[in-house]
Amino acid sequence: MSDHHNISYIEFPTIKISESKIFFSKVFGWSFTDYGDDYTSFSEAGVNGGFYSSGSQPDRPPSSVLVVLYSENLEATLAGVMEEGCTITKDIFEFPGGRRFHFIEPGGNEIGVWSE
Repeated sequence: MSDHHNISYIEFPTIKISESKIFFSKVFGWSFTDYGDDYTSFSEAGVNGGFYSSGSQPDRPPSSVLVVLYSENLEATLAGVMEEGCTITKDIFEFPGGRRFHFIEPGGNEIGVWSE
């Protein structure tokens, strides 16, 4: 399969780079490599990407694109997100093909999580 025109990397602005890194590592198992104080790349997430420091406010609106992660156990993932003190913006709801919820991660981005 060719990688031509496939998404190869995603970057998120974050107002709290260290907290975003800790959160995604702890709750979702992502791995990180730091490149100075203002950038960290992630792997083990299905697609590689990074977080860059945007100061006290994201430089573009959070959730201008909604990234949705997959979970084999939606309730357990929700519990992990809540345990870390994240704001739930949409509690678990059903849609054709599954269920999902949305939350704000420590860096200010809205993320969705879905399951069948």
